[in-house]
Amino acid sequence: MADYDLSILIPARGEMFVTHTVEDILKNKRGRTEIIVGLDGYGYTNTAWPVDGIPDHPDVKVVHVSEARGQRGMTNMLAKLSNAKYLAKSDAHCAFDEGFDVKLMNAIQGHDDWTVVPIMRNLHAFDWKCMSCGKRTYQGPTPGTKGAKFSVCEDCGANNFKRKVIWYPKPSPQSTAYCFDPEPHFQYFNSFKKRPEGRGDITQTPSLQGSFFMLTREKYWELNICDENFGSWGSQGIEVALKTWLSGGEVMCVQTTWYAHMFRTQGGDFSFPYPQQQSKVENAKKIARETFFDGNWDKQVYPVSWLIEKFWPVDHWTDDDLRKLKERESQR
Repeated sequence: MADYDLSILIPARGEMFVTHTVEDILKNKRGRTEIIVGLDGYGYTNTAWPVDGIPDHPDVKVVHVSEARGQRGMTNMLAKLSNAKYLAKSDAHCAFDEGFDVKLMNAIQGHDDWTVVPIMRNLHAFDWKCMSCGKRTYQGPTPGTKGAKFSVCEDCGANNFKRKVIWYPKPSPQSTAYCFDPEPHFQYFNSFKKRPEGRGDITQTPSLQGSFFMLTREKYWELNICDENFGSWGSQGIEVALKTWLSGGEVMCVQTTWYAHMFRTQGGDFSFPYPQQQSKVENAKKIARETFFDGNWDKQVYPVSWLIEKFWPVDHWTDDDLRKLKERESQR
């Protein structure tokens, strides 16, 4: 059995691009890095198996469960299969920089209380091509289905489309800092990028986006980084970041490398593969508030207000928001 330094965990449910993601990692990894894919039940196409087939490679493991466990549950299942020092969770629709794995491991070496992320770019994964006239349209829901902006070609009127994979990491935007608002809800921390402390090879960030992060396997389990009580999906970036910061660690963006993430926000079959009922998303936020804002996490050594003040001023926070947070903390 090979010895690995890093295990990349990919929970995947009905993910049409998981094969491309695995192939991209195999092409660009340069260290002793393995990929562990979890095919989590049945997806939109009523099949748990990617159409193109995941590469048969000694550095790739595939786990399949017929009944979906959810994103956090599947990630935990995959983590149990790893003996590597480091774990990374990745979404199943991402592209990567050459040598990203070695660059991240070099950055985190000697900092076992860090959670790290690369620069995040946007992934142009595919176009819809009209096979009658050749017109291409940027990625989105299947033409003619719920959420799609068109059902026939805008140029020739034909209804004859094929998905053409592009797999292009767009040069901008390049996200390096994230935060959360008082709700808490994920937000970009764009103003921090312009501050001196937001520039450099390795910079701090109050929160994460959640599609990719890396830390030691020991910290992953010590901090219960994917607490299944939060539910399958929702508030994961906030959970990971606050567990790292409030227990005494740091969340860092390694700006010497990048990954590109495909965002699916247009609805229909170009939406989140895991169930995203609004009630469950709101419940994840509620758990985050009660766990961290109310100081109910047993490994918490700092209040949330400490983190907000550390990065002050913080986008999406007002002086009044911070005052109310401190009042809430004082009532424990």
